[in-house]
Amino acid sequence: QVQLVESGGGLVQAGGSLRLSCAASGRTFTFSSYAMGWFRQAPGKEREFVAISWISGSTYYADSFKGRFTISRDNAKNTVYLQMNSLKPEDTAVYYCAAGRQASVGVAPRNQDKYNKWGQGTQVTVSS
Repeated sequence: QVQLVESGGGLVQAGGSLRLSCAASGRTFTFSSYAMGWFRQAPGKEREFVAISWISGSTYYADSFKGRFTISRDNAKNTVYLQMNSLKPEDTAVYYCAAGRQASVGVAPRNQDKYNKWGQGTQVTVSS
């Protein structure tokens, strides 16, 4: 029904920037009707909430990412982005995008169980 494909990951030095993209497709999936979130998972750690973009374009971030990361969406392109600046080695992780019905995600946007579709992830590695 829906496919999410992340891209834009790679190797970057500390202090550098990357922009991740997540392209959505699906005959029965209406991108503009879904909240889109970003999560990340480092080896040996739990999956961590990063940010969410509501259908209106409004955003919400985990405190640790405010001021460094920016989530945005382009409904015409069925794509959500994560701009990452001032990257640190501890930002090294696999980054995932996820889609969820806004009514469900809105109850607890940090809870990964509220999202019903996930991409396969893109690796971000920050060197020191």
